[in-house]
Amino acid sequence: MEPADKTPKLAPPMETPLERPAQPWRWVPSLYFAQGLPYVAVMTLSVVMYKNLGISNTDIALYTSWLYLPWVIKPLWSPLVEKFGTRRGWTVLLQFVSGTALAMVALLLPGPLQWRGTLAIFWLLAFSSATHDIAADGFYLHALKSHQQAAFVGVRSTAYRLAMIAGQGGLVWLAGFFADRQGDAARGWSWVFASLAALFVAVAAWHAWVLPRPASDRPASQSEGVGYLRVLATFFQRPDLARVLGFLLLYRFAESQLLKLVPPFLLDAREAGGLGLTTQQVGFVYGTVGVIALSVGGILGGLAIARWGLKRLLWPMVLAMCAPNLVFVALAIAQPSSLPLITAAFAVEQFGYGFGFCAYLLYMMLVAGGEHRTAHYALCTGFMALGMMLPGMPAGWLQEKLGYANFFVWVCVATLPAFLATALVKVDPDFGRKTT
Repeated sequence: MEPADKTPKLAPPMETPLERPAQPWRWVPSLYFAQGLPYVAVMTLSVVMYKNLGISNTDIALYTSWLYLPWVIKPLWSPLVEKFGTRRGWTVLLQFVSGTALAMVALLLPGPLQWRGTLAIFWLLAFSSATHDIAADGFYLHALKSHQQAAFVGVRSTAYRLAMIAGQGGLVWLAGFFADRQGDAARGWSWVFASLAALFVAVAAWHAWVLPRPASDRPASQSEGVGYLRVLATFFQRPDLARVLGFLLLYRFAESQLLKLVPPFLLDAREAGGLGLTTQQVGFVYGTVGVIALSVGGILGGLAIARWGLKRLLWPMVLAMCAPNLVFVALAIAQPSSLPLITAAFAVEQFGYGFGFCAYLLYMMLVAGGEHRTAHYALCTGFMALGMMLPGMPAGWLQEKLGYANFFVWVCVATLPAFLATALVKVDPDFGRKTT
């Protein structure tokens, strides 16, 4: 479910009617910004919106956790994307589909279908977004030469992070602003999704015009599709499969429960055990400062692994991932009213999460390494999404039974499976470390 060309300038190749120079600065940033926004809408905006609409924490956590399913199973229909049509065509089409889905959410707010109707549309958006990930990543590999792919990895990651800030920060803040102006949360969110839909239609139109048409971007043969499924099957023949799956499913066992309850905790009234923040304040604390701290933690985590290697950093990173959950216990007990204090606490927690998550990403790369790395990495990301989906489903029910303070204590206890899974995995001492 991540991203200046300083290469020597060569004479451009002869253009054909089906192929023109890639000119990656024209489309790589916008492509990966567009890849990030639907995911943020499905996974974060939906949670905040439903909390604003008065949906219970039990229902929010249960039903929005199901929205991870398309990312869990997307490797299974990846051959269909490869077989039918080009990756360019799928990319543009799915951006129009996403824009349409976002517009439908806006039209259902407010109204009798603002809960079940919008949830069904978020399902459509989730499938569209997961399929767009397949098409866009495949197109990136076909449209750029290997040195360009390497040069633009950082651009991809930055564009995706900016989408997270724009979504979790800017759009959440905007929803609060519109709600205050309209006097109604549902109408405020309707304006947000209408604006997002218009943006996506514009992005799709831009990409329909600007994306190159690489000659290698053609439908795969039937034998290639069958071969892909056989390659996926080889993943499950690993002798260390139990340890690998244990790590992929349990490393974020606690975090998967926590994430579904963070926005409700921030928004709930202090009498209900929350912090009583406004939607605009949530957009700033969680969606802007939190994402920036998360990004900084991720950058420093990557640099640390490059220097010392994954094996040496594995235990410090699992500690960095799990220990800051104590921040939420303290916030739930003290219920501070100081916004700077709350913001600082969230920055600490998100920095630790970003730093610790680097170990997970590098471990997936280690597991996927070898002849079939692309297909096996796709499977790893599917298990990553499954590890977020299943524990998150009952989290809202559990919180309503325990209250916020006791729920966050449980989250700290729930970090123990991550430590056990970490103790069982085997890592090459030099993996990830820069050796020259």
